[in-house]
Amino acid sequence: MAKLVSNRHQTGGALHITELISSASVKAASIVLCLLLIIIQYAHTGKYDYDLVVIGGGSGGLACSKEAAQLGQKVAVLDYVEPSVKGTKWGLGGTCVNVGCIPKKLMHQAALLGTAVKDAKKYGWQISGPICHDWATMAEAIQNHVRSLNWGHRVQLQDKKVKYLNVKGSLVDKHTVKGLSKAGKEMILTAKNIVIATGGRPNYPTNIPGAVEHGITSDDIFWLKKSPGKTLVVGASYVALECAGFLTGIGLDTTVMVRSIALRGFDQQMAGLVTDYMDAYGTKFAWMCVPKRVDKLSSGALQVTWTDTHTGNEHKDTYDSVLWAVGRAPETKALGLDKLGVQLRKETGKIVVGADESTSVPNIYAFGDIGEGRPELTPTAIKAGKFLARRLAGHSTELMNYDNVYHAFYKPLEFSVAERDASQCYLKVICERGGDQKILGLHFTGPNAGEVTQGFAMGFQCGATYSHLLQTVGIHPTCAEELIKVSITKRSGLDATVTGC
Repeated sequence: MAKLVSNRHQTGGALHITELISSASVKAASIVLCLLLIIIQYAHTGKYDYDLVVIGGGSGGLACSKEAAQLGQKVAVLDYVEPSVKGTKWGLGGTCVNVGCIPKKLMHQAALLGTAVKDAKKYGWQISGPICHDWATMAEAIQNHVRSLNWGHRVQLQDKKVKYLNVKGSLVDKHTVKGLSKAGKEMILTAKNIVIATGGRPNYPTNIPGAVEHGITSDDIFWLKKSPGKTLVVGASYVALECAGFLTGIGLDTTVMVRSIALRGFDQQMAGLVTDYMDAYGTKFAWMCVPKRVDKLSSGALQVTWTDTHTGNEHKDTYDSVLWAVGRAPETKALGLDKLGVQLRKETGKIVVGADESTSVPNIYAFGDIGEGRPELTPTAIKAGKFLARRLAGHSTELMNYDNVYHAFYKPLEFSVAERDASQCYLKVICERGGDQKILGLHFTGPNAGEVTQGFAMGFQCGATYSHLLQTVGIHPTCAEELIKVSITKRSGLDATVTGC
């Protein structure tokens, strides 16, 4: 008769068979197999370590975990930052806090302050001496602020009794997560539900010689101790233009290399206004150009060779820094998704999710930047994470509404989807042509674009129409009031220039 010693223990809910002694009897072996199947089948019927395990400590993952804990769930968050190619690393909070929205907005503000100082003379301020910018001072202030936010997130998790684990998480099965520490120590956790919110990281064009060895990305620019100096920004996404904008704004020689068009996916009329303004502001553009290689010279400078795709000619120039802003990739490769059968979109590597953020495997959910077809925006991830936590806790059935999500990006003259020269400012409201002319969206290029459009976004979410705009009394004098005065249709061909109040 077979003897089965099943040192089965629920540490992390994992099943360990440490000794199996059986006779050669086929019948006994069959009994052993049946017992094993029964043990596996019921391995997770007992108590889980957690109600919810969240892999990813970015804005969305933190919002989800804190909301779940507030609703009485036992929650753990696994977060680990793989250093960038250049060795840059940061604390809890994800892309937005550490290498995205927050430091970007602060550097944008630094650029605006420089402009304000120059303009101050026209308003009677006596500015003595030359105006210059010190990168190290700015960087230290911004980095210290980011670290304070990292600490704040740690405190919030502790206050809400969310277990924080600085380990790299991967999936074992639909209820089990393996954590791997920096020192190589493994741990196993079980949970009723698992949420993946690992976000994404910048791409490197690995097909270009020298790109990885000598280039940096948005993962590095905000943590540089020294000024990047003369900089080539490769790419024309909003990340590329934001970085180029604040680098130009603080006085650095900056060039943007564009393969085809700028701000793909954005309204191209507005995109043209943005790049025209940036060009006038001092940012250089190399249109229809593709980099071929990056070489480091004996002087330490970086020589970039590129091809003009319009003429076919090859060009070279030297820079102090080359910043790649050529897209982002989801952080899904190390999660073990393929072993569990979690469906991915082959073209993007993102997780296919349902309206309720569910994946193809029960009890495993995903949202944020790694969700296929989802906006890569912090507020969207935060709200989706909170809604998901409420549903998993049984407190709500409400789904995230991904329609009418507005977005702003920051350059010397802000542009919002949702300065000094009025001809550079432009706005338009997109309406249905018939019926009550429901508003479908708006575009705004001008000072404080993000602040201006936030309130309108709520109105549009509630079904605002063009007549609602016209019935609204403006706050004067503001840039926002121009939105409630729009009266010229584009197809009329009339001049929409505002000449007075």
